[in-house]
Amino acid sequence: MKKTIIVASLCIITSNLFAQTEKNPDLKPDQQSDQSVKTDNDKDFERWIKENKVPNVGLGIIKNGKIEKIKVYGTLRKGNAAPENTLFNVASLTKPMTAIVVLKLVSAGKWNLDEPLDKYWTDPDIAQDPRNKKLTTRIILSHQTGFPNWRWMNADGKLNFQFDPGTKYQYSGEGFEYLRKALEKKFNKTLNQLAEELIFRPLKMNDTSYIWNEKKDVIRFSEGYDKDGKMYETVKTETSNAADDLMTTVSDYSRFLISVMNGDGLSKKVFKDMKTSQVTTKQGKSFGLGFEIYDLGDGNIALSHSGADKGVQTLFVIIPKTKDGIVIFTNVDDGYKVYEKLVTEYLGNYGRKVIDIETK
Repeated sequence: MKKTIIVASLCIITSNLFAQTEKNPDLKPDQQSDQSVKTDNDKDFERWIKENKVPNVGLGIIKNGKIEKIKVYGTLRKGNAAPENTLFNVASLTKPMTAIVVLKLVSAGKWNLDEPLDKYWTDPDIAQDPRNKKLTTRIILSHQTGFPNWRWMNADGKLNFQFDPGTKYQYSGEGFEYLRKALEKKFNKTLNQLAEELIFRPLKMNDTSYIWNEKKDVIRFSEGYDKDGKMYETVKTETSNAADDLMTTVSDYSRFLISVMNGDGLSKKVFKDMKTSQVTTKQGKSFGLGFEIYDLGDGNIALSHSGADKGVQTLFVIIPKTKDGIVIFTNVDDGYKVYEKLVTEYLGNYGRKVIDIETK
């Protein structure tokens, strides 16, 4: 990795959203938890995020499988109003995109969820550990590899197994990168090329890429900030990373999530597996294949994922049964403080149930 990652998170509503007071002691209580500002009143919401020092909020609302609202609040560098097609680095929201690339290949009979990956790739750091032969796509997409989140977190900077693959949950970006290398070896294409063929072009996601492109309109990029308003250096990735740094817009990512809820390009079995718990992470919550699953009761679920890097806080929650959902992109370290307001307002009881599960 070319940068230090603060968190490569799962759903961070608990650890961040409900720790606002501790992390932001200068915020007044009503600024931290006030739910009275309706986001359909854009002026009120613009004022609210300015008071809470969130430079940009990208918001996508999905109702009945269609985009109901796309809006980017705030301004970009030089004080220009942020356009609807503002580009965001979405951090770990990259992982669901990678998961769908793989699941489409599985559905097409070109990849196997349960085939050991050593046929295509073995990382030199674990080549002498026989547990490398236990690694499969299913284990990776459900975060059961036994890897650390990133190898640089280890004292020696090397990849290792911290437990036997497939025996329990531990979030890992390394797992997704391991899968990327196996895919690229087999298909002789980059992950970005595979995503272009399977997702970006079919869905007309013209502003989405795993790779920074200098030809893009950089004026549209939402620069990241720390909570004191200091801007971070822009991360310009030159190679695909399966776990991090996807560049996209709210509109593009919302179309992607609609496609996910529709099961586009997925076999019935793969679509079912994607939404089925592979490993429990806490009461009421588990991981499927690339997506976190919330048990909403009465056989209903929410699928979710979030992302957090320097100057990035992102989240989506979708309800496959109703085909409703919300996409939230922010460009500041503590952008998570807008989550509760938005999730509960737009997803109602389902949103409150998600938050209740997180706070248990």
